[in-house]
Amino acid sequence: MALFTVQNLSLAYEGRHVIDNLSFTVAQGDYLCIVGENGSGKSTLLRGLLGMISPTAGRILRGDGLGRQDMGYLPQQTKQQRDFPASVEEVVRTGCLNRTGLLPSPDTRTKVEENLRRLGIADLRRRPYAHLSGGQQQRVLLARALCAAQKLLLLDEPTASLDPAAASEFYRLIDDLHREGLTVIMVTHDIPPAMEYATHILHLGTKSHWFGTADAYGKAGSGFTGGEHHA
Repeated sequence: MALFTVQNLSLAYEGRHVIDNLSFTVAQGDYLCIVGENGSGKSTLLRGLLGMISPTAGRILRGDGLGRQDMGYLPQQTKQQRDFPASVEEVVRTGCLNRTGLLPSPDTRTKVEENLRRLGIADLRRRPYAHLSGGQQQRVLLARALCAAQKLLLLDEPTASLDPAAASEFYRLIDDLHREGLTVIMVTHDIPPAMEYATHILHLGTKSHWFGTADAYGKAGSGFTGGEHHA
C-alpha cells in the first residue's frame, strides 16, 4: 500500500523552483534513499512530504490514513541545536508532543523509555544533551523522532556530521529499524550505504530525476540509463 504517491510535483524554496515534474511512490515497508547534487531539492522534498511547504504544481497524496502525527522527522542539526540546554530524556520526550500535547502521560513515559532503551542510551537519560558526542546526539534525536514515528521515519542527512565509524553504526541502526517494519525515507550523500541498505533510490538532478529499485540504480550508473522510471 502506498504511503505517498507523488504526481508531477514541483516545489520552490525561498522563491526559487528547485524541483519540477517529479513523480514517485513510497509503499509501506520501503526504505527510500534520496540522493543527488547540492541544490537539487532533497531537503525541500522532505519538507513537502511533511506538509511544511505546499506544491507549486502537481500533488502529494497520502495513503493508509497517514497523518503528520504518524511521521517521525530527524532534520539537519544546527550549531545552536547541538548546544540545546536540556537533558537527554527531555529532548526525547519532545518527540511525543504531536500525539500527547504538553502534559506528560503514562503513554509518553512508556514511549520515551522504550526508545531510550531501543537505541542504547538509557544510561544517558540525565546527561546534558550538549555534552554528548556527535554520534550520541544523533541517537538521541533518532529516539525523539521514533517517539512520533508510528508508520514512517524521515531523515535529512543524519550522518553528515559523524565520523566514518559513527556513520556506519548509524546506518546499521536505521537498517535494523527498517527490518522491524518501519518505512524509511532518508536524504543522504553516501551512495555506498544507500546501495547496501535501501530498497529504492530517488536521484534528484538539476535537469532530470531518476526513481527505481536500488538494484536498478546500481546497473543504471550516473547516466540513469536502464532504470525503472524517469521523471
